[in-house]
Amino acid sequence: MPFLLWDQHTCLPLQADAEVDPLARYRRGGGAFVSVNAGYSPHTFDDSTALLRHYRAAVDAHPEMELADDLDAVDAITHAGRIAVAFDLEDSRPLDDDLGNLAAFADLGVRTLLPTYNHANRAGSGCLDAVDGGLTGWGRDIVAEMNRVGIVPDGSHCSARTGLDMCEISSGPVIYSHSCMRAVWDHPRNITDDQARACAATGGVIGITGVGIFLGPNTPTLDAMARHLEYAAELVGIDHVGVSTDFSFDFADFHDELARNPHLFDDSYTRWGPIQWMPPETLSGLDDHLRRRRWSVADIRAILGGNFHRVARQAWRN
Repeated sequence: MPFLLWDQHTCLPLQADAEVDPLARYRRGGGAFVSVNAGYSPHTFDDSTALLRHYRAAVDAHPEMELADDLDAVDAITHAGRIAVAFDLEDSRPLDDDLGNLAAFADLGVRTLLPTYNHANRAGSGCLDAVDGGLTGWGRDIVAEMNRVGIVPDGSHCSARTGLDMCEISSGPVIYSHSCMRAVWDHPRNITDDQARACAATGGVIGITGVGIFLGPNTPTLDAMARHLEYAAELVGIDHVGVSTDFSFDFADFHDELARNPHLFDDSYTRWGPIQWMPPETLSGLDDHLRRRRWSVADIRAILGGNFHRVARQAWRN
């Protein structure tokens, strides 16, 4: 029987007229949960709320997917073999420096948020910063309020110290929604063993991503993903590892974003040529691929969706 697939981060065009139909590519027998990004560091509160309202209306009108504002809804939707959709934010900039906006985002279906996107902001340092100052006092306030309103703190794109600080102070699980292992491939967006251990200690999950430049030298293959999965599982235990494509449904849009905001990236993003992503159709073959690598059925079920499902049960406001 097919297992639930839980993709903790994927990307539609960040435009208020974007089609959501491409998410139907996640359709599978066991059902799928997909978290769609609704903004990052260039976006304001108004920008992200406009995106969220558009995405929510479009998903609500789509015959193959449904909004999942709580875990009971996720279970009902996916057990019917359909696609459950929630949302995430890749930076604290859309808060507009107002903690009260976290509750507003939670009401609109945002279930994870990372404080920084690659570079320092008021909340903390990013993974591409030369100096790692960790989480600031404002960043600590954000984590505490996320814990309260049911949004899971996310360390992807953050600096190592920022991620470690989040794990130290969070009262609930901290995740790395879309990050690979630096010991397997040395990229500044990938996380250290210490970060992985700290995440696991909170009960959190590391979502190994399908982006080629993070898996290896721009190689978004199931073999490359399996190497990161196996390393992480050996390091922190199978209960703390998941998957997340970070798939861009509009390659041209992302490459335009690189051109519009070059200060948010560096040559670790561009030196390999156009970034290659693992599409949902390839990710859907991961269970068979892991069986061929002699993974157990229980372990495959855990990393495909069971572990992120457990975090949602612990942390979401249900």
